This record gives sequence, C-alpha cells and structure tokens, in this order.
Amino acid sequence: MPNLSQVKRERMMAFLQKIKDEHREDDDILIALGEIESELTAKKYGLVWEQHEEAVDVMMRDNIPVFTEDMDREITAAAGGVYNFILEGDNLHSLRLLEKTHTGKIDVIYIDPPYNTGGKNDFIYDDCRIDSTDSFRHSKWCSFISRRLQIARRLLSERGLIFISIDDNEYANLKLICDSIFGENNFVTTCVWQKIHSIKNDAKYLSVNHDYVLIYAKQIESVHINLLGRTEEMNARYKNPDNDPRGVWQSGDLVANETRVNGNYDVIGPTGTVFNVPDGKHWVYSEENMRELIADNRIWFGKNGTSFPRKKRFLSEVQSGRTPDTWWRNEEVGHNQEGARDLKKILGTVALNNPKPVRLINRVLQIASQPNSIILDFFAGSGTTAQAVMELNIVDGGNRSFILCTNNENGICENVTYPRVKTVITGKRTDGSEYSKGILANVKYYRTDFVSKDEEYLSDALLEHIAEMVQLEHGVKIDGSRYLIVMDDDEADALLAHWEDYPDVQALYVSRNVLFTTEQNALLAGTEIHIIPDYYFNFELKEVGETW
Repeated sequence: MPNLSQVKRERMMAFLQKIKDEHREDDDILIALGEIESELTAKKYGLVWEQHEEAVDVMMRDNIPVFTEDMDREITAAAGGVYNFILEGDNLHSLRLLEKTHTGKIDVIYIDPPYNTGGKNDFIYDDCRIDSTDSFRHSKWCSFISRRLQIARRLLSERGLIFISIDDNEYANLKLICDSIFGENNFVTTCVWQKIHSIKNDAKYLSVNHDYVLIYAKQIESVHINLLGRTEEMNARYKNPDNDPRGVWQSGDLVANETRVNGNYDVIGPTGTVFNVPDGKHWVYSEENMRELIADNRIWFGKNGTSFPRKKRFLSEVQSGRTPDTWWRNEEVGHNQEGARDLKKILGTVALNNPKPVRLINRVLQIASQPNSIILDFFAGSGTTAQAVMELNIVDGGNRSFILCTNNENGICENVTYPRVKTVITGKRTDGSEYSKGILANVKYYRTDFVSKDEEYLSDALLEHIAEMVQLEHGVKIDGSRYLIVMDDDEADALLAHWEDYPDVQALYVSRNVLFTTEQNALLAGTEIHIIPDYYFNFELKEVGETW
C-alpha cells in the first residue's frame, strides 16, 4: 500500500522546487522556502512538539555561562578526599558547563523532574508558572526536558545509566522522547515504584499509589546491573533438618514435563522405597548422575526416608545476590511519607513537596553504580541523592562522588539542599543539635553566572573562572599547596624558584601557553601535570575573535 503522507509530501516538495526555480534571484523568498522545506522533511515518526525558548537561552546569546564558587559554603571533612559539587542555578546552564568537564564521565544519572501535573505550583518554564490553563503546557514540558536529556546522554559514560522518575501525566511523552534521544535499543526497562503505603479512599477514580522510573543506557551492550543483597525472607527458606555439614538448604523439584531418553527409571530410597516419575514426565538427571547425587547426600527423601525425592540446594552454593526486578515495593525502597520523614529528621521541617526517600535512590545506586562511580542529579531538589551516595559509601567502603544541580527557587538550594548535605557530613543540624556521627566527605558550592561577550578583556574575565572548571573536572581543591594552578610563564618561574617550599604537591594544572625550561622540567620530574584544556572557553573566545 502507498504511503499517502509521503506521496503528499513529495508533491509539495515538487511544487516548492518549481517556485524556487521561478525566484532564483530573490534571496528572501529562497530562505523562506528553505525553511518550509526543512519542516516538510523533518522526522515523521515519534513525538512532535512546538519548540520553545527559555530565558537561559536568551542570556547565552550574548553572555558566556560560568561558575562562581561560594567559598564560605565549602565543606572539607575528608582530608585528601575527592570533592563533590552543588551547582546552584538553572540546570540547563549547569549542564552546558558540565559538557565541558564531564562528557562521557558520568556513570549514573538520577533525576526527578517536574511531573507537569497542571497544578499551580508544579512547573516553571521561562520564569512563568505552567498550569492546566496553558494550552502549550505539554509542548513546553517536552521542549524543557528533551534539551536537558540530550546533554545528559552526552555526559553518560559508555557503561552509564539514567534513571528518571515520572508519573502518568508525562510518562508516555517521556518514553517517546527518551526513545528518540537514547535509542529504543538502549531502553532497559520501566520500574514501578509503590510510592504510597495505603489506599486513598477519597480518590476520584482509582487510588494511584505508584510512580514510574524509566531506565535507559548509553550503550546497552556495556551495561552491568548489580545483584541486590539477599533478603532475610529469602534466606529463611533454607533449613538444615538433617544437620548436613554443608549448611542450610532448601529442596527443589527433580521432575520435568514431557519425556526424554534415560529420563525414566527407578529411584530407590534409603528405606528401599521405589520411586518413579508420573506418566508423561521424566527425572531432570540421568540415572548415573542421580546415583552420584544420592551418594553425595544431595537428594532428600524426607525425615523418614519415604518421601518423594527432592534435590537439596545449599545456601552456600546459590547466587550470592538476587536479580533486581521492576516492582519496587515501598517495604524495600520507601514511600513519599518516608521521604518527608527523612528530610524532617535532618532539617526539622519538610520544606519540599514529596521528597524522594533515601532508600529509593539507594536502590538506584545499588543496581547501577560501582564503588568509584560519579553520580549526577540535575533536578536535585532536597538533596536526597547526595545523602544516598554518602551513606552507601559508608556501607560498602566505596568512593562514589556526586554532582547536584538545582535552582534556588524559594531558597531551596541555600536553605534545603545545602543544609541537608552539610548536616549529613558534619552530623550537626543547623540549630547545632546532633543528627548523627557524620560522614567524611568534601563539598564545593558553585553558583551559575554569566560573563558578557561584550566584555572589553573577555579572556581575562573568563580566566577568573578557570579554577572552578579545573576543580569540577578533577574533583579537587586548588589550595595553593597540594593542588596548584599555573596560567603563565611568570607564575611558573615564581613557583619553581621556591619549589622546595611545596613538598606536598599532588598535581599541577598548567595553561598550554606555559613553556617550562629544561631545568624546570627536571624539578617537576615525577609531579602529576595536567594541561588546562582549550575546551573550557575557547569556542566562546573564537566567536568574538579572541584566544587565550
């Protein structure tokens, strides 16, 4: 059957070409016709929406995004340890800068974006509230999330996974967007999280007690899903009624459906009882193997030796963990009320609607992260992800690090995200009361900012923000002692003239314009040296005709 849409499109394209031929000398008409042609040849399968521009886009036309560190909010509790980062500001701004420092380096992304429920306080787009009265609310949401996910995909490592919480309002749209950005073949699964622990009897139709967590891979072939720990319930099924020295065990069936060669024979129990399989079935082992199992006391005939035989499966020999499934019960991963309790226990109040429970993010990290993974959350909200990362490191001795991005709407970053992270690290709440013994970790706090492209000395203005980029990319603190930055030959000469005063140097971060002498190279032998890359701001400088 013909593709009617394609036939119609080809007919319109032929007509456009005819008009082009008639107006070869009119550039304005040709440009307009080219735009129409682009629309006609745009993708014809998948989700299509109106593209919308955000305030941060407008700012980035004439300004260069940068980070500025708030040094008063730095937390250093783990001497020599890697630094984590809280990035305050529009997350599109932060993601654009993270592209320069972390492309291909993020192992796990978890996000809890706005659900676009249509409520008055749910979703802000371009500094405006989006509610059910906005006829473009779905297309604005699609535009908003797709641009961020496009960058997120570039940030993921080859083994990386992204987890996205969502509800019914935008699940279908999000699935199509992710299929387009990550590829249908990189779709791992959708998990269903039981977010409420009781039925809502006042529900209008059905009581909705779940959210979704979509999981996509950067490259599905490179993904490794970790096993979860065995539960007490699973282990409780194993007993040792015969005091077998190999430990506790549970029995399994020895009979399979259908028949096969050498699968139908008599099995003689310890009391002389003869057993055989029912008609149409067979033993799962050959007669020879069955005799060996009986001799090795791996077949159980019951306490009296007269029960139908079953295979003994020892706990010590089974898989050390369990394969994660897609049904995330609140008994295992928490619920909304638990998330609120988690936050209230730290801050004394719940300053955010429906914060995610720590156990939910812990499940994400358990199945997707490695001990040295970098975890990104660019809708960080109350900072649950940071707490989950630090607590899991304590449990398994890992060295995972986190990057949180969140705006400061209603002071959330300054008054919720940061205080929560600080409390978990120091063990002290903002009022001085004790929360815990604390967790050794380091954090730097950046704010997003802009430098005008019209700045008279643009390269000098951008140099003031190089340290933030170096620290972010390498997870360090440029402290003038262990980690040093050198931007020109004069700084290099001054440093190396007193090199004996720097016995603890771990790494030097050096501008590519610095040329060390033979003598200086000899002094630096054995020192870790990193060349500061052009990709921080070189593109933006070239746009205005400057270089470093």
